[in-house]
Amino acid sequence: MKNVFLFPGQGSQFTKMGKDFYDEYNESKEIFNLANNITNINVKELCFEGNDEELKKTENAQICIATTSLAILEVIKKNKIEAEFAAGLSLGEYVALVYGEFISIEDCFRLLKIRGQLMQNLVPDEKYKMAAVIGLESNKIEEICKEIEENGDFVVPANYNYSMQTVISGTEEGINKAGEKLKEAGAKRVIELNTSGPFHTKKLEKAKEEYKKEIEKTNFGVGNNVKVIRNLDGKIYKKEDNFAEILSNHIVSPVRFDKAINIFKESNIDNYIEIGPGKAMTGFIKKEIKDANTYNVESIEGLKNLLGGNK
Repeated sequence: MKNVFLFPGQGSQFTKMGKDFYDEYNESKEIFNLANNITNINVKELCFEGNDEELKKTENAQICIATTSLAILEVIKKNKIEAEFAAGLSLGEYVALVYGEFISIEDCFRLLKIRGQLMQNLVPDEKYKMAAVIGLESNKIEEICKEIEENGDFVVPANYNYSMQTVISGTEEGINKAGEKLKEAGAKRVIELNTSGPFHTKKLEKAKEEYKKEIEKTNFGVGNNVKVIRNLDGKIYKKEDNFAEILSNHIVSPVRFDKAINIFKESNIDNYIEIGPGKAMTGFIKKEIKDANTYNVESIEGLKNLLGGNK
């Protein structure tokens, strides 16, 4: 079986995520406890009892989503299910790097705590939004964003999810203007996302520079046989890569999950397994690969479906 493990990003969070795994499996409990100890954040309380507003904050969302994904991943590994490829959406790439043995779980928690805090706090003082644009080619979205920017409002593509869905990021005014123009150009829908900053844009340049100083202190591993795909350019990580450069640039550069999908198309994948809260990534896969066999493991019920399908 050729499997892909997919790890979600910000916006997928929900109250009580991971609680059923925490209650049922010691492996998951250990991950949540470790997250609490490493970060000095009550990750358990945030995940299990936090309200939407608390979980939406970048400094909380990133560590909580990653902890939930890692807690579920440990149970999947216990059940001897493995993957040849791994990819994450923005912060999810850190979980993929843990699975690929490029970083330790402890460093994953440490880095995401810093990353989330910097991305939350080192942002110019404006009102920002992100929105998913559905049903319009990315080159057309790029043109419209550029036109709006030339007229003084900030908005750029931030996540290329698949060929007909791109997330834009910008100021409240920029997103509002883009939404109108994109619909006029033929977009089926423009949907505001449950996020709180201008992620993957030049507005986070200061956060990037501060983060690079921290990430350069990290010892990266040589990896195992898992092919971990980079958000930055859709290429597969190599042990000789400059991880500090790639992961700091990741903060200000668009996420190219569309390029990861192109790799999957060429690789004869049997199963796409999304591990953690939400179903966005397998949804993107389904849009591009109609007959894809997908699993979502955000609950024990999802785990049972996966185990049943992999017997």
